[in-house]
Amino acid sequence: MRNFFLQKFLLVAALLFPALPTLANTTDDEQALTQYFYHHLLDMNPSLPDLSAIDWTDVSSAQEMVWRAWQQANAQLVEDGLPTLAPLTNEDYNRWILPEDLEPSAIMPFYFGYKGEASERPETGYPMYIFLHGSGEKDEEFALAYNLCRKFEDAPSVYFIPQIPNEGDYYRWWQKSKQYAWERLIRLAMLNPDIDPDRLFFIGISEGAYGSQRLASFYGDYLAGAGPMAGGEPLKNAPAENCFNLAFNLRTGANDTGFYRSTLTSYAQQAFKKLKTGWPDAFNYSISLVPDCAHKIPYGETTPWLAQQPSRNPYPKNVQWENFDMDGQKRHGYFNLWEEENPLGTKSGRVFYTQMINDNVVTLTIDKVSYTVMETRDGIDLRWNKSRKALTTGKLRVYLNPELIDPTRPVTVKANGQVYFYGVLEPSLADMATSVSGYYDKRRIYPASVLVDLAAPLTGIQHAKTNTKQLPVFDLSGRRIQPNQPGIQIDANGQKKIVR
Repeated sequence: MRNFFLQKFLLVAALLFPALPTLANTTDDEQALTQYFYHHLLDMNPSLPDLSAIDWTDVSSAQEMVWRAWQQANAQLVEDGLPTLAPLTNEDYNRWILPEDLEPSAIMPFYFGYKGEASERPETGYPMYIFLHGSGEKDEEFALAYNLCRKFEDAPSVYFIPQIPNEGDYYRWWQKSKQYAWERLIRLAMLNPDIDPDRLFFIGISEGAYGSQRLASFYGDYLAGAGPMAGGEPLKNAPAENCFNLAFNLRTGANDTGFYRSTLTSYAQQAFKKLKTGWPDAFNYSISLVPDCAHKIPYGETTPWLAQQPSRNPYPKNVQWENFDMDGQKRHGYFNLWEEENPLGTKSGRVFYTQMINDNVVTLTIDKVSYTVMETRDGIDLRWNKSRKALTTGKLRVYLNPELIDPTRPVTVKANGQVYFYGVLEPSLADMATSVSGYYDKRRIYPASVLVDLAAPLTGIQHAKTNTKQLPVFDLSGRRIQPNQPGIQIDANGQKKIVR
């Protein structure tokens, strides 16, 4: 995840006090990673330290060590965090000051508390609902949001209920300063033992519905689900494909014609239905037009539906990701995919990634997406036709773990019909470090990765002497063979060789 907006005083503090104190009872790797993570969080662009080599039998304990180092680095930050969890009946609220360079004088008050009895806390932690209010007068909306959330029948649960910092024309929940808040919230939720990292939800009403729909498509890899109420975004603003692995509930009044909300909701319904036809196990949705309702609908049905849906699967083998921008910002990663180099360079536009993993073969498509407007009413673009064209440049890192592949067997990585890697993956602390510092996600501490450079597919056959010592090696069917066995061999780096 991006670290693009940190308070200036943190950077000043880092320059004055760049090193953390030595921590007792920690290994050299843990010390080095804690320093690396701390400087990463301060946006100091640190280099990875020298780290010990590991093998696959070490992965579980290494992941625990890396997460401890991440926790320790976060604990050193001087920042507004989450308060101690208390009942949501406590009417005291807290506040975050958002960075001045993103939005002047932006203070975000918020309620943070649990519903139900403390004894009802789930063993895995509480699900957390992030509720976004509508666009009325913000003090009234904040009070309404608090009262509504207390009534929703979804206990045991935790709620984060923010008040939008300011008001004005085209002032939205998805703009840069609020992205900063959501990314801080996700990072802190992952660190909080009271929150289930696989049960995060964005929900909202009216303007909050627009926000929660966009945010579901932007941050979908962190979410178990989303529940926009009385909204309906044009799908170019919230690509349905990005909801590939989450539970999506959109409810809008059948008579809610303002800004074509009911029309756009019906278009979303059609899009999700079409996607589910092709991927019946990947699209879990309930999209409905509520009869006899205009902009105001019954709000109490959304969270009980979400509460019954499966938890997030952080390791889906099939992924669809349209990397779109919100307020000029794009994601760098989605699930196990990490965009190292945008295929479009500095040009505007969107890249669409798909991934399918089957029997240790990772198959990718990497395309440019183009939109053609098909329907416009009153200056609002409502419907588009999308087309894709395969790209030939750009770099994508594919993180992998035993949930996605069998590490004892060779892995093949293909993109746009060409092979970019064939071999047995070696785990590394470096991949664990870059993945957790990129995603902030305790589930995504990946032990291995493959870098796909679209401009450099595997080509040709290298010649090697019979006494080559590069191990392990495999034949063309993927069976491990002796290094001196004559014929075509493929080494652990995916390079083909002829041994005579």
